[in-house]
Amino acid sequence: MTNVILCGGSGTRLWPLSRTLMPKQFIRLFNEKSLFDLTLRRNVYAQKTIIVCNEAHYFLALDECGNKKIDKFILEPFGKNTAAAITFAALCCDEDEILLVTPSDHLIEDETEYKKALLIAQSYANQGFLVTFGIKPNEPNTGYGYIKADKNGDVERFIEKPNLETAAKFIKEGGYYFNSGMFCFKAGVFLSEMKKYAPSIVKDVTAAIEGSANEPNLLKISPNFMDKIEDISIDYALMQKSLNIKMVPLDAGWSDMGSFDELSKKIKNEGESLQIGASENFILTKKPTALVDVQNLLVVDTKDALLIAKKGSSQKVKEVYKHFSNSLPEICETHTSVYRPWGSYEVLGEGSGYKMKKIVVKPGKRLSLQKHFKRNENWVVVEGEALVTIDGNEAPLKQNESIYIKSGQIHRLENTANSDLIVIEVQTGEYLGEDDIVRISDDYDRK
Repeated sequence: MTNVILCGGSGTRLWPLSRTLMPKQFIRLFNEKSLFDLTLRRNVYAQKTIIVCNEAHYFLALDECGNKKIDKFILEPFGKNTAAAITFAALCCDEDEILLVTPSDHLIEDETEYKKALLIAQSYANQGFLVTFGIKPNEPNTGYGYIKADKNGDVERFIEKPNLETAAKFIKEGGYYFNSGMFCFKAGVFLSEMKKYAPSIVKDVTAAIEGSANEPNLLKISPNFMDKIEDISIDYALMQKSLNIKMVPLDAGWSDMGSFDELSKKIKNEGESLQIGASENFILTKKPTALVDVQNLLVVDTKDALLIAKKGSSQKVKEVYKHFSNSLPEICETHTSVYRPWGSYEVLGEGSGYKMKKIVVKPGKRLSLQKHFKRNENWVVVEGEALVTIDGNEAPLKQNESIYIKSGQIHRLENTANSDLIVIEVQTGEYLGEDDIVRISDDYDRK
């Protein structure tokens, strides 16, 4: 079996916790483990692993994988939904390979029941069926699509997200399941059905693979080819049309972690909080927080944004995200801490003509060899040991030592020790934007 992990979601309904460059699947909320990590762990018995993710998240995913062998990364410059993502993976496999397609942002608590369902799905897949997993609902929910299926696993229909009255009717009637977005099938069977019901996607994805940089373990899709592919989900493109489908019920403590209401059921309050006359509130904060005489609130506080919502209304957070993505796009794109392949940086303060950053470089890693046209930089080592290169000259720096880099000088920062290097960077100049950078050489092939 080959586990195909779809890792393209942005988690807009979990803003401000989730951001474009740090989506929910990479946030370590579950005993310091991320949903992505948990996905890898529960599917560890798969013979192969393929990860389809946004190019911007490649190094986040690579870091989470640790020492686990990944057979192929498929990097999309931007998402074109699940039909394209799964087709990319299928075309990189032998036709008889059984693919287990799993999103990277789901939580499954009962792995014993999960494995039982997988065995049934494998059996159906070997018989030539496209298999989907239906989640046994325990309450009406308007955040999921539904599948109507009989006891033999034959699918009668797919239903879009219903209103609360319709969802309650489904639960009372029985035979309805949440659509999990998980699938199991042979690569060849999937492609054959796609050629029948969505031939243009297969054609365009094939062209994208042929026209992109394709190495044994890495496929980097060209934006020009990606742009031509239809943006459509696998449900619309195939599953709602095919006559070759089976559904396997899954009752394994599943959640797609698609809202703070769902998250509040799975994790405890975090941070120093005080509640006086308050109850049933969910609090995620790093600051001392007091709630007085309020009930059923969701309070999510980050360094640069605060969300307060009533429980039961968390589906509306996507409207908040949409608003701020237009008026304040930076708080939707990233946290104050920004992750890079070599480590991370955090903006500590900024004003007219200056910006201060805390830079953390992982052991053995280094920034690109680069220059700036509009800013000067002063680096102060506060922890670890650094090797600084300026215009070809190398200078070692230890704790409490500093160095100054003038605009136009070609420079690089490198961690030569076995522990994290922490540097305080002070930028000064007329323009301090992140786009004032020319990379001369980069270990991670960034432009």
